[in-house]
Amino acid sequence: MTDELTATLPAVLLIGAALLAALSGMPMIVRGVNSRFGQRFATLTMVLAALAGVGGAFISLLNRSRILFQLAWPFPFGPAEIGIDPLTAFFSLPILIVALCCSLYALDYWPARDNPRTVRKLTLFFGLLVSSMLFVLMARSAGLFLLAWEIMALASYFVLTTDDHTAEVRDAGSLYLICTHTGTLALFAAFALLKSISGGYTFPGAGSLSAVAPLATAFYLLVLVGFGFKAGIMPLHVWLPSAHANAPSHVSAIMSGVILKVGIYGIVRTLSFFTDLPLWWGMVLLVLGMVSGIAGVLYALGQHDLKRLLAYHSIENIGIITMGIGMALIGASLGSPVLVLLGMAGALLHVLNHATFKALLFLGAGSVIHAVGTREIDRMGGLLRRIPWTAAAFLVGAAAICGLPPLNGFVSELLIYLGFFNGVIGHSGAAVIGLSLAAPALALIGGLAVACFVKVFGVVFLGVPRVPSATVPHEAGGWMRLPMMILAGVCLVIGVAPVATVPLLDAAVATWYQGSGEYLSLTAITPLSWITYLAVGLLATALMTMLLYRRQLGKSTVTTSATWGCGYLAPDGRMQYTASSFAGSLVDLFSGILCPDRHAPAIKSIFPTRARFESHVPETVLERVYLPILAYVYEKFVPLRRLQNGQIHLYILYTFITLVVLLTIT
Repeated sequence: MTDELTATLPAVLLIGAALLAALSGMPMIVRGVNSRFGQRFATLTMVLAALAGVGGAFISLLNRSRILFQLAWPFPFGPAEIGIDPLTAFFSLPILIVALCCSLYALDYWPARDNPRTVRKLTLFFGLLVSSMLFVLMARSAGLFLLAWEIMALASYFVLTTDDHTAEVRDAGSLYLICTHTGTLALFAAFALLKSISGGYTFPGAGSLSAVAPLATAFYLLVLVGFGFKAGIMPLHVWLPSAHANAPSHVSAIMSGVILKVGIYGIVRTLSFFTDLPLWWGMVLLVLGMVSGIAGVLYALGQHDLKRLLAYHSIENIGIITMGIGMALIGASLGSPVLVLLGMAGALLHVLNHATFKALLFLGAGSVIHAVGTREIDRMGGLLRRIPWTAAAFLVGAAAICGLPPLNGFVSELLIYLGFFNGVIGHSGAAVIGLSLAAPALALIGGLAVACFVKVFGVVFLGVPRVPSATVPHEAGGWMRLPMMILAGVCLVIGVAPVATVPLLDAAVATWYQGSGEYLSLTAITPLSWITYLAVGLLATALMTMLLYRRQLGKSTVTTSATWGCGYLAPDGRMQYTASSFAGSLVDLFSGILCPDRHAPAIKSIFPTRARFESHVPETVLERVYLPILAYVYEKFVPLRRLQNGQIHLYILYTFITLVVLLTIT
């Protein structure tokens, strides 16, 4: 009876959490319901859903419980199956934590009284989005998975286009919808192949299929395209920068923090079906991860828009996660449980870590935008004194995303580093070449990330304002500060006590890998306890230094003045570094990749008139690869558009001819 309860309770809690999330925004459908009441009801319901779901996830992970339900439904693709296992439970944690924080944040950031036109739509689809993501994780059959996947895609579109009165937002939503449905088409084909390989539409068990099957390679490539679009892996990332930049900030937080991870979950789950993995499967993911990580952080360096900059860092971190998964696949193909554990555990921990610190950064960016009324970094400056709570939270997120101790980003990147070093020392052949290149690539990503966030924090929060503002910047309200403090606390707790995550990671990796039957624990192969000692020592040193500094400062005469003016008698805010000038040398160094556009003034006289310099880093893949190809294809297919003439009887004829052809073929 105890074992049955242990398996059933997490399922009840997680399914209940998904249903509560779906119901949270339903009062907004009723016209007579006050929108302010509806928003608060939705927030309370989402908090309850998050608490129940997190509890269920922890129970499932700690007990390594698994349970499967089968539902009879009249739709195709066979019966609908819902399953709960440690892998589902682990991916549900970031969804629920970030959803809770974003729901609280919206009370002050998007209050019903100030947004009567959009709050109903946003609240309703936000709840459906969270619910559909949870059902994607729990789906164990193709039909239910694709149904939940499509609801997630449509709900994402509607929350993204909340401000649909602006053309830029509508364009971002259209691009997202095109990309997500392109990926969905690939998934339809992938699940059709899975039916041919496994004999059914229900998901096979881990390690139950052979990757040397004739259709396995096609399935793998379709999975990379279908889930790669959702995850934002380069070069399938083109929807991501504009979508994250134009959505409300708490929506950007959940899109970057967890929607991308649903794509990662799809890759991890579907690849778990196979054994006898060929080496090139892992090598492809490793290379894609390196490309995404390096290119993502490079494009972030050249951005002037605060939220677009953070969006490119999402691509960077998806690259780091993909590198870890690629290493795990390489380990599985080589029969190395150590490589599998370090790669997959590092990737899964970075899934959780990135969800927390990226959500923290987007919520911090929302607070900054709320205070100054612009997303342009070059129009900010000197905000540290005006919004100290936001500045402190943003600094924690910036340090975490750079992989600096004692925060959580350092721990997950360390696991991936250890995997690379282990692979280089303990193996030979082509795998060593890939792993030996991946380690310096990860180091380059970390160094460039530090440079980028030094730029961001320095330009936004330090110095003096760069342009005069009509309003005085103001600190965020309590409901906006509380979620940032929660997320900052999670970043610190994981960074200081990573041993607490070991049971969760061990359970999730053991669920994924069914190769040799040999299960290791992270505590046996990693120095996680030493990380705790070093983190505590670092925090104690920082605290003592701060106290000594404040004590010394109290004994001195303190004066307030503008930042050092480089010897100018009348320093001006325009003399400070801008986002462009700070990153200019690095952008020039990688100009072959970034292809920056510069508009420099021409100086033609001794006494020139007022001039202006502008620089812009375009979305090279979209603007210089995809759009020209699509324009060429459109031009070549113009004659076929004559078939689309608006006459319904001809459309009926087309349908009839198609049905006759299909019946003849079958």
